[in-house]
Amino acid sequence: MHKTIQLKNISIGNHLPLVLFGGVNVLESREVAHQVVESMLLETKRLKIPFIFKASFDKANRSSSLSYRGPGIKLGLEMLQEIKNRFGCPIITDVHEPDQAMEVAKVADVLQIPAFLCRQTDLVTAVAKTGVIINVKKAQFLAPQEMKHILKKIEESGNKRVLLCERGTQFGYNNLVVDMLGFSILKNLAVPVMFDVTHALQLPGKGAYAAEGRRSQVLQLAKAGVSQGISSLFLEVHPKPDQAKCDGPCALPLEHLGDFLKQIKELDDLIKGQSFLSIR
Repeated sequence: MHKTIQLKNISIGNHLPLVLFGGVNVLESREVAHQVVESMLLETKRLKIPFIFKASFDKANRSSSLSYRGPGIKLGLEMLQEIKNRFGCPIITDVHEPDQAMEVAKVADVLQIPAFLCRQTDLVTAVAKTGVIINVKKAQFLAPQEMKHILKKIEESGNKRVLLCERGTQFGYNNLVVDMLGFSILKNLAVPVMFDVTHALQLPGKGAYAAEGRRSQVLQLAKAGVSQGISSLFLEVHPKPDQAKCDGPCALPLEHLGDFLKQIKELDDLIKGQSFLSIR
């Protein structure tokens, strides 16, 4: 069964052309955010890839108190609204607390529930009740089939506009792996499935004060996920990843964005041009 979620002129579905949810991990400055969104709009328009801009106003789950969190909800939402007004692109951002949901929904077109918080019932139901599209990141400690319980919470709150996002599974200490068989399990829940490739490259807790990462392998991992016939790719980029205030080791350098997206687009077209073979 194919489910489609409509966001203005963007159709999101596992059987449809890939949608890019992309941007920066956290809002560092207007200059960096505007540089990234401008570049991403240029490349996605050139390749005819539907695009939704991503940035967080706060990263509440940090390895250390020394880690940068962001500008906070007031200034962060002002910056996101400014981007929306200036560039005309839809916005996705994280919600960390139930009482943030309605305020963030006034700006964001998609509300994202962070992986570590996806089982927090009060947060899930508060976000669901906004009526806005929801992207739920699968926790690193959950099996894909367990996401059905979170879907049920959301649907019981009156919202059926949901995407599920794979972002890797904890494998021992300081490591994540992506189970490629998990994508079909998520798809069998009859929702669009997204792949957060950059966060799946994390080595959680391995750095002195933050996660390390494996950004040199971002193209290989992205291709593996997109080969499973999914609705969308979640990608974070940065003009200077080594200077990024958060998750730089996982971010795609902005200079490689065009070539990266070209290869991903070609693969997605190939996969979705093939007939589906059901084997039982």
